[in-house]
Amino acid sequence: MHLPVQFAAKVWYTVIAFLGVPVNLVAIVILSRGKCGLSTCTTLYLVAMATADLLTIVTQVILHRINTYYFPWNFLRIFHVCRVLHVLRHMARGCSVWFTVTFTFDRYVAICCQKLKSQYCSRKTATVVLTATGVLVGAKSVPKYFILEPWAIIDGIPWLCFFKAGYFSEPEWVAFDWFDSISTPLLPFGLILMFNFLTVKHILVASRVRKGLRGQSRGDKGSDPEMESRRRSIILLFTLSGSFILLWLFYVIDSFFYSIAGIATSEYNDAQYNFRYISVMLLNLNCCTNTFIYAVTQSNFREQVKSMVMYPVTAMIRLIKKNN
Repeated sequence: MHLPVQFAAKVWYTVIAFLGVPVNLVAIVILSRGKCGLSTCTTLYLVAMATADLLTIVTQVILHRINTYYFPWNFLRIFHVCRVLHVLRHMARGCSVWFTVTFTFDRYVAICCQKLKSQYCSRKTATVVLTATGVLVGAKSVPKYFILEPWAIIDGIPWLCFFKAGYFSEPEWVAFDWFDSISTPLLPFGLILMFNFLTVKHILVASRVRKGLRGQSRGDKGSDPEMESRRRSIILLFTLSGSFILLWLFYVIDSFFYSIAGIATSEYNDAQYNFRYISVMLLNLNCCTNTFIYAVTQSNFREQVKSMVMYPVTAMIRLIKKNN
């Protein structure tokens, strides 16, 4: 019953592996140059998100999924290596999720909290926030190292990683599992929805007030540079957070079911198993979409991509002209 979903997942993850690494590298390089017309703090958040997405693809998709499908028995399947990779996978995914939250909050402050904006929306604050977030996510991921045990010992070598039997029954591990489920993805999902709701509410109120004032002073004619700048920022925020919400929705639903029902994923029936499998496939796709969102919503980013693509051609033309 699981074979069709597993085959689809094999193709899915292969595509994500070949697509996700280059697109995130392109995003990191282009955004790091600072020529996309974005503020320094926004650029820093986007670079951090792209880096976390790249690490998630490497650890979760390539070293875990692709390795399992195409190379089922190699040194990465040795127990001690396996559980280190298990921690790194959760650390990378946690950073990807929480960096999205910090970016959403930064944009909320920039749009809705004008008095706090000058102090909070800065490169220094973004660096501190991202560093602290990464450290906290890393600390939360460390216990993942101790929840696993080897599947078998062959010729004195422990192989594969399985949850310890007591993980689903011992009170301290049950409490940790609840905390883990709430911190990723339930709490981030709720925070992103809340910040977007508050941002939309503020925008609607501010837009009506501003249109009213401009209508009284100049008869509703002429462009509004401030509203245009805010509109571009809002489009970027909503497309990034909207993509995150849509692609993580099924996994959040599964996490609710898993936490409330208290059923181990190994005990899922076919329908539950397939639903979870598909939800994980979708959330991993989230690590590939942001670069395309930048290309669609940011004209400066598109120009930088074109320049990067055309650079080898222009360099060759300059070299030929120089030789001639």
